[in-house]
Amino acid sequence: MPNQIEEFNAYRSKMNDKLLADNNKIIKRIFNLDTNAFASGALDVKTKELLGLVASAVLRCDDCVKYHLESSHNEGATKEEVMETLSIATLVGGTIVVPHLRRAYEYWEELEAQEKE
Repeated sequence: MPNQIEEFNAYRSKMNDKLLADNNKIIKRIFNLDTNAFASGALDVKTKELLGLVASAVLRCDDCVKYHLESSHNEGATKEEVMETLSIATLVGGTIVVPHLRRAYEYWEELEAQEKE
């Protein structure tokens, strides 16, 4: 039985492939811009992913939160760094972000558990 992480990544990959196969120049450019924006530069990739996590939580995009949690995890972010990041997002976004904070915490726990397997 696939877990939350596997389901999210499988769906994301499948749909990204479909979107990109449609050969829409604007969509391809947006995807390219997104990829390049999160590449290492004046800020390292982990910092950019944590910034993406704040923006995603404040904008209340659960898919984006999952993506940036996983990317932050892959870049070596600690639970403490992620929780501090999410606390800033909750402060900036207000209590309406709390449900997203709950789901983010649950997803991070699953990422940590998967790492231990």
